[in-house]
Amino acid sequence: MPEPSRFNVIPFPKLGRRERPRRLGAATALDLDGPLLRVAQSGGGAITDLATSPLDLPAGTDRSDPAALGRALAAALDKLRVRPGPVVFALPRAQVYLRTLAVPVVADVSELASIVHLQLARELPFRMDEAVIDFQVLRQFTPAVKPSDPKAALEAPAPSPKLEILAAAVKRDVVEFHESLATAAGLKLAALGWIASAEARCLAACSAAEAPAALVTLRAGEVGVDVVTGRGVLFSRGAAVPGGDFAEAATIEVVRSLHNFGGLAGGTAVARTVVAGATGHETAVIKLLASRLAIPCGALEFAKLGLPASARDSAAGASAAIGLALGATDDGGLAFDFIDPKRPADRRDLRRVKVLGGIAAAAALFILLFAVRSSLVQKREANLKEAQLELAAEDKKRPIYRRMTQQAATVKAWQAEGRDWLDHYAWLSAVLPRSEDLYVTSLAVGGGGSIRLAVQARTGEMLARLDKQLRAAGYDVKPLAITPGTDRFGYNFRSTVELTAPEKLKLDLTKAQPAARPADDASLDAVKKGGSK
Repeated sequence: MPEPSRFNVIPFPKLGRRERPRRLGAATALDLDGPLLRVAQSGGGAITDLATSPLDLPAGTDRSDPAALGRALAAALDKLRVRPGPVVFALPRAQVYLRTLAVPVVADVSELASIVHLQLARELPFRMDEAVIDFQVLRQFTPAVKPSDPKAALEAPAPSPKLEILAAAVKRDVVEFHESLATAAGLKLAALGWIASAEARCLAACSAAEAPAALVTLRAGEVGVDVVTGRGVLFSRGAAVPGGDFAEAATIEVVRSLHNFGGLAGGTAVARTVVAGATGHETAVIKLLASRLAIPCGALEFAKLGLPASARDSAAGASAAIGLALGATDDGGLAFDFIDPKRPADRRDLRRVKVLGGIAAAAALFILLFAVRSSLVQKREANLKEAQLELAAEDKKRPIYRRMTQQAATVKAWQAEGRDWLDHYAWLSAVLPRSEDLYVTSLAVGGGGSIRLAVQARTGEMLARLDKQLRAAGYDVKPLAITPGTDRFGYNFRSTVELTAPEKLKLDLTKAQPAARPADDASLDAVKKGGSK
């Protein structure tokens, strides 16, 4: 960043503005400082009167109501016996969005305004149609180029000069609020400035020093820190100061703000600190800042203004009102005026419109294609997700499918052998003794029509009777081997029965007479989850 002395605000006539900014022959600046109204009147480039009056606002009055605030403002002016002509207000720092821009050098201010609007449109925290934008040209500079190759530095063309601009934007409803406030108070609103720019104008009128200075303004419940050079604002920050040790809290905010500026300024050093205000804490803040900053620190002196004797007592807290009143009567008017901002040129380049239209159409086509692609991808992803869910559900049924496959293979094997083993299973269920005497623990079939039964019987005689019953049913039975083996149900003998179904054996299930089902047989009841009945 260049040396501080190169920060010189460029007046608009040097930029070739088609129309000179509006200048007032006389102005009344009104500054609402918490519960106080500060009034500064100017004419002929000098302050003609200063006054201060409390605002008589009833308890519970909403200060965001322009009608109520306007009535209190009119009453305060009547009490001061001030008959203002055109009036000027200033917006507080918190309501103004700031951005420092570097733009090409343009001679026409309306073209410059178009560039500023174009750059701010991408960065504003609110919509462009809700914004009122004004700006101040701080300086013209040539960007420094530092190529890594020294030889390339000699061959590279010189960079084009640029303008450094401080752009300020406010929401339109803020401007409309002040217009309604002036109407409610019966006033003619001529301009709407910015408090930091007004403070800078006051400092410029009180001091001829060009080096950057930190202007600290103490107001009711807040502190403002503005780094200014000439009439330009390089940095601005406002902070609320809570109750308690006001001087200490304000000093901390000032030091913090100057540290922030030091990180942004890129080599621009603050040469001095000036404190203004009428809170009663100014002396304490000056002492604290002098002990914490390695730069001179003092109070704002109003001697150079040549104030009337009746106005000198009110000057301490009226720096913003003084700057507003002086700026409104300057040749260039207020640096920032949100009632009459610098507006872009109202003309159309048809070729540019066509180019932009083509770009917009291409962008719309791209967006459409992207939207179609996204829609197709979403559908495919939905199908994939649905398939994955189905796969997960079917995977849980894999054991069932495996068992069904095995059972199907068994049935096919039965069909290949030409035997219906299910009929044999049903026939054996009718031939075997009742379950109170004997039950089957397993049944298996093999090649050649063989059937293998594992049974558990209460008595050995029952197993001997089983042999006779199976033979009587037409089966070839191998001799049984009876083994004592008591189970937990009281069946004391077990045996493995091997029998063969001859091919000539014909089964007539209509003649089967199975034993009656026991009254307490629960084998076919629905089984509850967890194995309980």
